[in-house]
Amino acid sequence: MSKHGVSFITEVRVRYAETDAMKVVYHGNYLPYFEDARTNLFRNIGIIYTDIEKAGFYLVVLEAHVKYLRPAVYDDILQVKATFKELPALKLTVDYEITRKSDGVLLVTGQTVHAFVHAESGRPIRPPKEYFSIMQKYFQ
Repeated sequence: MSKHGVSFITEVRVRYAETDAMKVVYHGNYLPYFEDARTNLFRNIGIIYTDIEKAGFYLVVLEAHVKYLRPAVYDDILQVKATFKELPALKLTVDYEITRKSDGVLLVTGQTVHAFVHAESGRPIRPPKEYFSIMQKYFQ
């Protein structure tokens, strides 16, 4: 972890149910891989999603982008790297890279953009102090 962001790598084995007739990962199944990596990144720095909800907030997805470079196939072990590159102001952006573990080939890149919202009103808010201070540790 540097003072210029923070990353975490999650490994995922492609299940048969995640593939199409050609045993290639169905395009929509990359978003759950992103979510798994993002959740693990948060957990790794000390932010637990359920704690966010208990505190009366949600972290909603505003945008999702996926760029497919090469296919992943059944039984591949994928390394999904999730990265916070910038300290969030109002929006939180997470960048992703998915590589195949066996050969290191970059398969997919992507990005999701999130906002904290108040659970009752649904209105966007700045990241609550306790979460902002945790994230701030990873930036100069």
